[in-house]
Amino acid sequence: MAVRKAHYPIPEFALIRVLDRRFSRRAPRLVRGIGDDAAVIAASPGMWWCLTTDLLAEGVHFDRTIASLESVGYRAGVANLSDIAAMGAVPRYLLVSLAIPKGLASAQIYRLYDGLMKVCRLHDVSLIGGDTSASKAGLFLSITLIGTTKARRALFRHGARVGDRIYVTGSLGDSLAGLQLLTRGKGAGSARYRGTRLRRAHRDLLVRRHLHPAARLAEGQWLNDARLATAAIDISDGLSGDLRHICEESRVGAELDLDRIPISRACRSYADSRRLDPLQLALTGGEDYELLFTVSSTKQPIIERQARARGFRVTCIGTIRPRRFGLQMRSGDRTIRPIPMRSYEHFR
Repeated sequence: MAVRKAHYPIPEFALIRVLDRRFSRRAPRLVRGIGDDAAVIAASPGMWWCLTTDLLAEGVHFDRTIASLESVGYRAGVANLSDIAAMGAVPRYLLVSLAIPKGLASAQIYRLYDGLMKVCRLHDVSLIGGDTSASKAGLFLSITLIGTTKARRALFRHGARVGDRIYVTGSLGDSLAGLQLLTRGKGAGSARYRGTRLRRAHRDLLVRRHLHPAARLAEGQWLNDARLATAAIDISDGLSGDLRHICEESRVGAELDLDRIPISRACRSYADSRRLDPLQLALTGGEDYELLFTVSSTKQPIIERQARARGFRVTCIGTIRPRRFGLQMRSGDRTIRPIPMRSYEHFR
C-alpha cells in the first residue's frame, strides 16, 4: 500500500496574508499591525511601542548537536533584537516562554538563558516575564521583545520609492557558510576542515557569524533618528526574499547590482573551497541579521559620509525601480535576469 506523503496546507507567507486579511482590524492606537518586522502601537503621547515575537523550534531553527544551548539563546536574542533594529527602535523589555523536553538538565536551561541574557544585557534589555511548559517534541523557545521610538519616528517596509538606492549593512552569506561548516563538521570544535584550503581564521569567523551574530541596533537608530531611510527590514530569511518583502509592501520593483553585494573574504574563501558561487550564499543565506534599507538618491552622499564618520559599513547594492520592472539583478557583463526566490520560507 502506497504511503501518502504529508504536505503543509499553505506556504508561510501566504498564510500570513490570509490571517492579515481575515483577522486583523484597525484599533484606535494601532499604528502598524501585520506586515513589518514589529507591530507599532501609540502607547502614550510622544512615544510609540514596537512589539515583535519569534518562535524557535528544535530541529527547525537549531540543532543541539552543532550548537550549544548558550549559542541557541544568544541567537534567539539577536533574532528579536534585529527586528527592533529594523524599526529603528530602542529595545526595552523581554518576555520568554520555554517548552522543555524530558532529559534536559537544569544546568542546560540556565545556559540557554545565559546566552539569551548575555546579548540582551549588551543593550540594557530587562527580562520581565514569560511562561514555561513541558514538551513532548523537543525544545521550544518563544520570545517577545518590546522596544520604543519617538512618536511618528519608526522605519517601515512600505516607504521605498522609485529611484531610491538600496543599501545593506555589513556583509552577506557568512551565516549560511558558517551553518554549512557546522553541519558538515558536526560542531564548532570539529577538526574536519583543518586540512583543507580554508584557513582556520576564516572558518572561525564564519562559525562565529552564525552562532553569535550581531544585531545592527546602532545603525537602525541612526537611520531612524536622522530620517535617512525610506524603508527597512532585517535580513533573516535571505537577501532575495527580504528585498521582495520591501518591494511588495512598497509596491515597487528593484534592480540589484551583483558586483556590489558585500561578501567577506572568509565567505569567498569558503565558497572556493567547496566550489560554490559566493553570490548564491549572499542572495539566499538567511540569519545574517544585517539591515536592508532604501535611501533617497538625494541623500546618498549624506548617508555615506555619516556612515564613515560613525564607523558603520554600508554598501549601495541597487536601485528601486517601478513595479512593472519586477525584481531583477544585473551582473558584470550587464546581463539582467530575474532574482531567484530561494530564501528561507517555512512550509515550502
